Amino acid sequence: MSEAILELKDVAVFQKESLVLNNISLQVNKGDFVYLIGKTGSGKSSFMKTLYGDLPLRQGTGQIVDVDLTKLKERDIPFLRRKLGIVFQDFKLLPDRNIYNNLLFVLRATGWKDRDKIDLKIQEVLEKVGMKTKGFKFPHQVSGGEQQRVAIARALLNDPELIIADEPTGNLDPQTSVEVMKVLQDINKAGRTILMATHDYALILKFPSKTLKLDGNRVFEVIQRAG
Repeated sequence: MSEAILELKDVAVFQKESLVLNNISLQVNKGDFVYLIGKTGSGKSSFMKTLYGDLPLRQGTGQIVDVDLTKLKERDIPFLRRKLGIVFQDFKLLPDRNIYNNLLFVLRATGWKDRDKIDLKIQEVLEKVGMKTKGFKFPHQVSGGEQQRVAIARALLNDPELIIADEPTGNLDPQTSVEVMKVLQDINKAGRTILMATHDYALILKFPSKTLKLDGNRVFEVIQRAG
C-alpha cells in the first residue's frame, strides 16, 4: 500500500474571494515525482500556496505530510514548512550573506543550535547539489543555475518529506534547466517526494513522470508512464 504524502478531496482553491480551482481530488505518494502543468494564470501558484499554508484551505479536505490543511492555524505554519522543502523560481537567497550563511540562517531560524551538526548538515546539502566548494561565495558571484542549486540545498536542510518546487527552472536557460532537473531527479531517486510546477514541456519529455494539468479550474492527470 502506497503511503500518501499529499491527499486532497473535493478541494476548492480561492485567491481572496475569487475561485481559482474547483473539485480537486488527488493523491501524491511517498517517493513520487509529480509535475504540475498549466497555462499562466491557470492557478499553479495558488495551488502551491494552499499546500504550504500561504492560502487557507476553505473548502474540501486536505492532508499534507500528516498535517490537516483544514485545521491549519497561523501558528502551525512554521511547523508545516519545516516538513516541506520549498523551491521558488526566483531563488529567494539573501544577497547580503554568502551561500554558507544563507543556509546557516535557515537552520538557526528552525531551531538548530549545535555548531558541529549545523556545519555537517550544510556541507551535506551543498554536496548533494554539487556546490560544496562554493559556500564562501555570495549569491551574485554565482550563476542562476548555481543559485537555484543553493535554493534546492536550502530546501533539503530539514530533511523534508515533500519538496514543492514552483517553476524551479523558470529563470534558467535550457542547458542549466537540465542540470537543475538532474539534481532534483537524484534527490527523488534517494527517496524524496517532489511536486514541481513547470511550463517547460521539453523537461517533461526529457524526464517523463506523473503529470497533473490545471485547466479550466480543474486538475487532470495527463501522462502516466512508468518512470
